[in-house]
Amino acid sequence: MKVDFYHLTLSPVDRVLPRIAEKVLQSGARLLIVAGDAARRDALDKMLWSYAPESFLPHMLAGGGDDTRQPILIGEHAEAANGATHIAIADGVWREEALAFERAFHFFDSDTIGAARESWKALATHEGVERRYWRQSDSGGWEQAA
Repeated sequence: MKVDFYHLTLSPVDRVLPRIAEKVLQSGARLLIVAGDAARRDALDKMLWSYAPESFLPHMLAGGGDDTRQPILIGEHAEAANGATHIAIADGVWREEALAFERAFHFFDSDTIGAARESWKALATHEGVERRYWRQSDSGGWEQAA
């Protein structure tokens, strides 16, 4: 299983997550986006509808009905009612349940970097986990740093 750590230094998760979600859907996979705070989940829901005029990312908040049919589901817990094989942790709080997915995207910023470092270290002890650390370049692109 792969875990990609994304250190958000220039762009907020609202700007980065849609591009990841697009790539997941293009690969034919489904995505679960997790955030503990209801206001954060609502903001992510609105953002996925409006982040770019030429795009459409079909999604729904978990519990909204017909969760099983959603290519992208936004929920509080790491429970993929939509059958997602990919999980995006959008609130900077690592969840061990993410290890049940094929791929995890862990987004964190300067406020949650300490916890992300601890998660990085802890995942080194898990067999079969491939970790990658991505940081933003000065131009806003992504560089693999580890």
